[in-house]
Amino acid sequence: MTTSTPAVEVRGLHKSYGEHVVLDGVDLTVEPGTVHALLGPNGAGKTTAVNILTTLLAPDGGTARVLGHDVVREPRLVRACIGLTGQFAALDDLLTAEENLVLVARLHHLPAAEIRSRTAELLERFELTSVAGDRPSTFSGGMRRRLDLAMGLLGRPSVLVLDEPTTGLDPRSRRATWDVVRDLVADGVTVLLTTQYLEEADQLADHISLLDGGRVVADGTPAELKRLVPGGHVRLTFSDDAALGEARRALGGEPDPEALALDVPGSGDVATLRRLLDRLDAEGVTVVDLSIRTPDLDDVFLALTGGTRPTDQPQEALR
Repeated sequence: MTTSTPAVEVRGLHKSYGEHVVLDGVDLTVEPGTVHALLGPNGAGKTTAVNILTTLLAPDGGTARVLGHDVVREPRLVRACIGLTGQFAALDDLLTAEENLVLVARLHHLPAAEIRSRTAELLERFELTSVAGDRPSTFSGGMRRRLDLAMGLLGRPSVLVLDEPTTGLDPRSRRATWDVVRDLVADGVTVLLTTQYLEEADQLADHISLLDGGRVVADGTPAELKRLVPGGHVRLTFSDDAALGEARRALGGEPDPEALALDVPGSGDVATLRRLLDRLDAEGVTVVDLSIRTPDLDDVFLALTGGTRPTDQPQEALR
């Protein structure tokens, strides 16, 4: 294995249940030290792909490697270098927070001295030291998620798989989780993320693979995917109906009379804005406000898949 080895490499991955094809030749490459997001409508195959990559499920065909290790032929080596945090916190509510961490550390066969130091380190890192002796049943959703993440990091994984890690969290807890993920990547951890929240992928992901019908239908950075979809426009706002009418005659576009605004198709680059404003200036029309609207991941999702926005249905079937 060399430094150029992908953190995750999938080629021609297939999985079916009877006649129902879940994964239909999926190709995927995750670069080390990045956040790679898997997006797709319900039933697109995201969770199935994650289960295969984490050795929980055997593929019917194709290959999948984690840090060069084949998930079928070398499952123990794969499990030794990954961590997994699912959408439901895997906590034992009969144990304290500290005892949960110690239990997982023992499953990793860590020496006693390292168990103590690693447990204390993670409790501090995730701001759980003050509740180390409390049971998770008393925790908020955000605290449970932080403890679950800490447990996933006990084995010092090089690749961390986060399967819908912020499902059910309030906005504050979700953003706190994002900060944790960014810190992990800064420390060199590779993160494979599945999420139902498009904003989350936009905020965190260096690269996105969009699944639909068991296939990758788009692959690239968030910016690259957004460029696949037309629909950008410049919104100009005016002081009264007369100015709006003059602007529409000069520029065309789609008026919004209630907002006294005009939407003009365009990328919003400097040259386009200068041309628009110069033309309005020549007509004696003053612009009160200006904003640029570019396609977002919602637009990409709806344009390239056959499903509804994933946030409309936050739970994906296991298949």
